Amino acid sequence: MTETKTRSPELRLAAGAIDDLRQDLFQDAFAYRPMAPMRTDGPLTRRLPERLGAGVAWTPHAAVLGTALITFMAGFTGAGNAGVLLSGLLPALCVAMTLIRPVGAFWISMALVPLGVVVGGGDEPWGPSTFFSHLVVLFVVAARNRPRTAAWMWVLTLLLGLVVEGVVSGGAGGPNTAGMAVASAFALLVVSLVQVRREAQREVTVQRTVTAVERDRRTLLEERTTIARELHDVVAHHMSVVAIQAEAAPYRVENPPPELEQAFVTIRENAVAALTELRRVLGVVRADDYETPDAPQPTLADLDRLLANVGDAGLVTEKAVTGAVRELPQGVELSAYRIVQEALSNSLRHAPGATARVEIGYVLGGLGLRVVNGPPTAPVKPSPGAGHGITGMRERVAMLNGEMTAEATAEGGYEVTAFIPAQPTGFGASGPVGASAVSGASVEQV
Repeated sequence: MTETKTRSPELRLAAGAIDDLRQDLFQDAFAYRPMAPMRTDGPLTRRLPERLGAGVAWTPHAAVLGTALITFMAGFTGAGNAGVLLSGLLPALCVAMTLIRPVGAFWISMALVPLGVVVGGGDEPWGPSTFFSHLVVLFVVAARNRPRTAAWMWVLTLLLGLVVEGVVSGGAGGPNTAGMAVASAFALLVVSLVQVRREAQREVTVQRTVTAVERDRRTLLEERTTIARELHDVVAHHMSVVAIQAEAAPYRVENPPPELEQAFVTIRENAVAALTELRRVLGVVRADDYETPDAPQPTLADLDRLLANVGDAGLVTEKAVTGAVRELPQGVELSAYRIVQEALSNSLRHAPGATARVEIGYVLGGLGLRVVNGPPTAPVKPSPGAGHGITGMRERVAMLNGEMTAEATAEGGYEVTAFIPAQPTGFGASGPVGASAVSGASVEQV
């Protein structure tokens, strides 16, 4: 029988703390870790000239080296060569070492405390230059590591001061160690708070990025679902016509052969089955609050009514049509109508007071669209969810293997162009191929 031993929460907490201490201050303590240049994409630094911004990126390095120079100059107050070495040169090297081996610089700075008392003959653990350099080392090392590292370094610094007071210097210099404890605690607290705030901002930025990606995906799925609902009516109409004509076809022929009757029966059965499956699939993507539209889906023949509506809303719109107007597949007509509708809605929201122009070109290979508005002449109000309409337009065009562009114009307005391929079903089209071919067009203003 095997007995399972579980440690108490206190032991697990202590073991975790010791493991953290080992990872932060003992594992690869003298590893080469050069300090990276400062980022220059902040609200102030990104406004600087390129050459000056490149120099600002090395400001932290210059500050550390400048502090090391101050420490070295302060060390000349020591007596003799040994005093200059222990209170000037070595502490300055520790400060400079934080740029490449931060944890190793902390341990060397710690070792200089008892060494300075023994060799220098002082009665305080922390001399003036050693006090200053160790604070700088703690500050830089804490800034380059996790916040918990600052707590470990403060505890070890306090323990070292107490040991040096009690063992090496016979208990003298108590206020000196207390001053180091207070000053180092304040410095490390400031660094830790800045790090925690920076880490929180980084997590918020990451979360916002993830949220934006998920929102874009959801918007894309919603637009595709909307397109599927609308196209259902178009496809269902055609399938119903096929079923009705297949049922009525045998009665149009006198004494039709049995093979022909059976063929029409099969056509009707397949049409009804396809219509049933189509409705079943639509039920999967249909929202609970979705209501089947009472009227047929709009086409380009309803465009004048749309332009009149946006005109009543305050958008003066001009329409231009080129080429031989002909009936197009219902899916193409519906998508073209929705693209124009969304483009004009965007003009109303984002360009108040502007005028818009709608250009429709019937060409041999399909249908060209162009909706362009001028710059706004009134204040633009915030519009939540901006950009979703563009996503829907792109999905409609992509579904029909077309091409679309949406971009700002040089005059400060916005332009949406699209070309939707469509096989000619009636008269041939005339005029040049393209979404913006409008020479010789009929123009009307709404």
